[in-house]
Amino acid sequence: MENKLNEVELKYRKWIIILSIAIPVVVAILFGIKLKDFGFDVEPLTFLPPIYATINGFTAILLVTAVVAIKNGNKKLHENLMKSAIACSVAFLGMYVAYHMTADSTKYGGEGLIKIVYFVILISHIILSIAIIPMVLITYVRALALRFDKHKRLARITFPIWLYVAVTGVIVYLMIAPYYV
Repeated sequence: MENKLNEVELKYRKWIIILSIAIPVVVAILFGIKLKDFGFDVEPLTFLPPIYATINGFTAILLVTAVVAIKNGNKKLHENLMKSAIACSVAFLGMYVAYHMTADSTKYGGEGLIKIVYFVILISHIILSIAIIPMVLITYVRALALRFDKHKRLARITFPIWLYVAVTGVIVYLMIAPYYV
């Protein structure tokens, strides 16, 4: 009986599935679209990468602070920090897509071992950034549904993965920043 979804979880289930599939697919499609190829005369939004990297850093800080808040019993602060972390992730995604729709991808210029390290970090970041979407959504909905036992169990897995994605987003930016044109 405990494994059954309650009314709130059922209400959001289809949205979790839709968003978990649609976000990566739409990002992949938009990543390959350049507005200039469709006749739009737009300047590359080259100012965005340091901004969205900073937002990733803020997300990491929000996540750690939210864990500290809940461990100290401050549920409302935890809730607000988590909502802010989700908002930062959405803002990051919008800026990331906007940048890539207006600018050509930057090639990593490092050589040797550092190039391997860069691509290991980048690939793990990309894979986990896709995997984290349903995890964050399910964890959040479990809290909305007042299923705090299930929320806490999943949050213990979601938190380190989301934190890794946020931190590696900053690392990837710092590693590729010298090669931006």
